[in-house]
Amino acid sequence: MPVTAHATATAPTAAPAAAQVPAAAVGLDDPAKKEIAMQIVSSAENSSLNWKAQYKYIEDIDDGRGYTAGIIGFCSGTHDMLELVEYYTQIKPGNVLAKYLPALRKVDGSDSHAGLDPNFTKDWVKAASDSAFKKAQDHERDRVYFNPSVQQGKSDGVGVLGQFIYYDAIVMHGDGTDSTSFRNIRKRALSKAKPPAQGGNETTWLNAFLDARVWAMKQEEAHSDTSRVDTAQRVWLKKGNLNLNTPLDWKVYGDPFHIG
Repeated sequence: MPVTAHATATAPTAAPAAAQVPAAAVGLDDPAKKEIAMQIVSSAENSSLNWKAQYKYIEDIDDGRGYTAGIIGFCSGTHDMLELVEYYTQIKPGNVLAKYLPALRKVDGSDSHAGLDPNFTKDWVKAASDSAFKKAQDHERDRVYFNPSVQQGKSDGVGVLGQFIYYDAIVMHGDGTDSTSFRNIRKRALSKAKPPAQGGNETTWLNAFLDARVWAMKQEEAHSDTSRVDTAQRVWLKKGNLNLNTPLDWKVYGDPFHIG
């Protein structure tokens, strides 16, 4: 917080030297950095930097998670889509997706479309034109994925790139109790290196985390292409771009992307 000067009855004879307070390090939650993060994730999830065009996205990509949809890939089979529609219904009762809540509760944990077909995808697209639904997607993205990964990154003492590496991992793997979840990827990395907050080297730690992430991706056929690590995150880490400064160039699934 800035120091506020207060007038005094008698001016001091000599003004004391201003205290030198270091500026707080910029995190991934800085608005400009967050925008970059959204674009990079969208390049991997939707092959486009235009993440705001993805509110209406929905399809079954045959990964065992049912429908995948929205700006962060909410899935009907992994609970986060259910929570999203529940939150949307809290802030806008009677919305076009509210009638699917019983079906979403039944298919949670499976790849089933029971009770969702044939009109759920059309209604999702319809809902995506509603500003309240966009706000709901933003809210759930931040609550479930973005904020926890940034907080863990800051706790571990890693910079913007490290916080993004965490965020991308939690987006894909979630933070459950299974062996490929974010917390267990981090636990696997801890067996090889220490984060800066525990006295470790940041680059060494992030390489260990990415090694563990790649292992987790290869456990599942749908995620076995590791280019979002190999030709994106690992490239920036090798260059020492720990603050994720632009310009950024990377490839995902062979497609080139650039942020100037």
